Amino acid sequence: MTSARSPRTAPSRAPRSATRLVASARAIETPTEMLGGLSPSRFMQRHWQKKPLLIRNAFPSQAPLLPLLSRQALFALAADEAVESRLIVQKDSGWALKHGPFTRHALPPIKQPGWTLLVQGLDLHLEAAHDLLERFRFVPDARLDDVMVSWASDGGGVGPHFDSYDVFLLQATGHRRWRIGRQKDLSLQPDVPLKVLSQFEPEEEFLLGPGDMLYLPPRWAHDGVAEGGDCMTVSIGFRSPQSGGLAAELLQRMADDSEDDTLYRDPGQSATANPGAIPEGMREFARHALARLLSERGSMECALGEVMTEPKPRVWFEESTDNWQAGAIRLDRRTCMMYDKRHVFINGESFRAGGTDARLMRRLADLRALSANQVRRASDDAQALLCDWFEAGWLHLLPVEA
Repeated sequence: MTSARSPRTAPSRAPRSATRLVASARAIETPTEMLGGLSPSRFMQRHWQKKPLLIRNAFPSQAPLLPLLSRQALFALAADEAVESRLIVQKDSGWALKHGPFTRHALPPIKQPGWTLLVQGLDLHLEAAHDLLERFRFVPDARLDDVMVSWASDGGGVGPHFDSYDVFLLQATGHRRWRIGRQKDLSLQPDVPLKVLSQFEPEEEFLLGPGDMLYLPPRWAHDGVAEGGDCMTVSIGFRSPQSGGLAAELLQRMADDSEDDTLYRDPGQSATANPGAIPEGMREFARHALARLLSERGSMECALGEVMTEPKPRVWFEESTDNWQAGAIRLDRRTCMMYDKRHVFINGESFRAGGTDARLMRRLADLRALSANQVRRASDDAQALLCDWFEAGWLHLLPVEA
């Protein structure tokens, strides 16, 4: 395996415990309580990007998964500068929005109605949240975004709104009443720090208790209000790249790695009485420059994989202080790893891969772990890469079983 581009420096963070393995091919055809008795395959056919699904007792309240963390632990995370958090308060005078970090004294009293604390990217900081996200890997990793937790006092919420992405809303503690509808009028209230719909027209209403879950496709308007307080809702979100934004990222990355240093030349340019007009030759030069960039073999594929696996801004890794040895490994929960037919991508870097090495790396991306025998059978080049990733903190050795 060889680097498909020049190496990039990636951020880092401390190692944690092992991640859950992705479901097998058989599992995606198996009905599951988490999807209301539907198999992942059937859910994707019937509901994904099509229509909502209410799932009662998707995660039994007595199961160890819920709640992911206590209210006190959530508030402690909101005080961490490395964690993205927001405070939303609704009063008679209107909405107020503040960005964290927040000390406990900066938050309103528990009994004060109408306030919400949002903590983003919980899967980056909490193993239980990462394990929860793993359960949704019947959707491609390129679409998985993060786990957000919302804690609300009685009457707390963020107002009627719509999202541009798919979301599962899992009730962890307390109760929240959801009103949803296929909104045609997407105009927003002016002079409000949140994206609150001006004319919300709900069509259905559900009260969710611990373990209940609601799936909503993009642009389904919804309004969730906490009832009784101490309401914790977990949002499993899926990213939907916007066409223009993704194109800009890809072109920028492709241009940065391009070795084409052709200069514009115009020896035939005549004197002009219209200096403000852009010459036709320069327009043609620009068109050819874009065409050459897009025609470079593998350039767009590399750029896409690098963009999709780029760690988020608040993610970093700590270099390992242990010595590498070929044994069982797992990816760090913050590591993003994907692949296509010719490349493997990890944390914003791309590598060409083929044959046995490619199959091994794809297995690592899918399962996020490899056995000791699989690692030891890898080629010298593949083992050297695994060693580099281990030293960077991107993956970790699993304890040797007695």
